Amino acid sequence: MKLPDKIKHILPALDRRYPSAHTALSFRNPLEMLVATILSAQCTDKKVNEVTQILFKKYRSARDFAEVPLEELEVAIHPTGFFHNKAKSIKNCCSELIKRHQGQVPRTMEELTALPGIGRKTANVVLGSAFGIPGLVVDTHVGRIVQRLGLTKEKDPVKIEFALMPLIPQERWVLFSHQLIDHGRTLCTARSPQCPVCPLRPACDYGTAQAEIGGQRTEDRDQRKG
Repeated sequence: MKLPDKIKHILPALDRRYPSAHTALSFRNPLEMLVATILSAQCTDKKVNEVTQILFKKYRSARDFAEVPLEELEVAIHPTGFFHNKAKSIKNCCSELIKRHQGQVPRTMEELTALPGIGRKTANVVLGSAFGIPGLVVDTHVGRIVQRLGLTKEKDPVKIEFALMPLIPQERWVLFSHQLIDHGRTLCTARSPQCPVCPLRPACDYGTAQAEIGGQRTEDRDQRKG
């Protein structure tokens, strides 16, 4: 199936399965979205939300995060894992927000990625969820699924992002990212993808190959029985 035909099947199928997909991270403003996204690395959104429910009551501004003692912040975010690096990233990032942007989270990719420890993935999460600015978030779920679908052979997240840009309408970038993330968590998992019940299977290279393998195995068994 050619790429345009794949997209014509994939987008409506995702809309039917995940019509209201959105970030699972809880936030009330762009700063909270930025901090929550930093904390979400190698951690479940559920656990991040448990931590930030308390964290955001105590630290409300970029200055609060910049000035809190490192050890105190590490204790506060400890359950999210990798708390040493995350605490440093949050403090350094918030310090730069004060220096460069009066403590406010900027609204452009260039300004966000110029902050310490902020890459395109985090920037796209913040832009899309906090500001409604189109961006393609390429996390492990998105990267895995688009490769299985055959939308790109790229493996680097940034290269995957740029490969998807001309394929997916810009106004759908944010929703598409969240739909694939939900799909990766529920059906197209890393170890045991549920291909037989996947609505994307007709447009999926991996799913088609699995179906052919399954069909061949059935045929082999029938021949042995005969």
